[in-house]
Amino acid sequence: MENREIEAIVRAVVEKAAGRQNPESAPEAGHPPAAGRTGRAEACGPEGDNALWAAGPDHGAAMPSGDGKPVPANGGLVRVSMPLAKAVELIGKIEARAAQWGMRVVTAVSDASGRPVAVHCMDGAYIGSFDVALNKTYTAIAFQMSTAELGALSGPGKSLYGIQFTNDGRIVIFGGGEVLKENGVIVGALGVSGGSAEQDTALAAYGKSIFEDLK
Repeated sequence: MENREIEAIVRAVVEKAAGRQNPESAPEAGHPPAAGRTGRAEACGPEGDNALWAAGPDHGAAMPSGDGKPVPANGGLVRVSMPLAKAVELIGKIEARAAQWGMRVVTAVSDASGRPVAVHCMDGAYIGSFDVALNKTYTAIAFQMSTAELGALSGPGKSLYGIQFTNDGRIVIFGGGEVLKENGVIVGALGVSGGSAEQDTALAAYGKSIFEDLK
């Protein structure tokens, strides 16, 4: 069997696993993936100019809801707990509320495994808030509670005192991180940083309160 025949067989198997009906319909290099693909966005600025891609009128169908159903991916099918479109929509709502309060924040959303899905930096937000917002999502997922709750349990004399020195320093014990759930199931986490602890806590709580109502 010649090499080109082997390559054709391998390509056919990969295409079938990815759920494609026609191998020739694969996106060209440098173009957004076909409908249903997912991606990550790390954007600085209110418009999210640096997003890798997001579903919309010019990029195929809307992103799937976080119902755990398999969706097409580059190497086959994957389960998505936090769709990019929903993460970006949530961030937009939080940024609008932050603007009303005269705040400039960094907002991060992760999936159920703690992997960042989207991070937005409002113009003028603290540079240091980027890592803090991400670590708030990690903390909320890692301990399945808000960072404010964890902070209350980790003060001097409390049962979790010193926990902020674990996990390579990624644990945040002040407010601004919230677990995100759908139908009682953890699907991701939210982290907000840029204001006082009280302001970040209030913004994150607002995001949590509206999350399930987002499409």
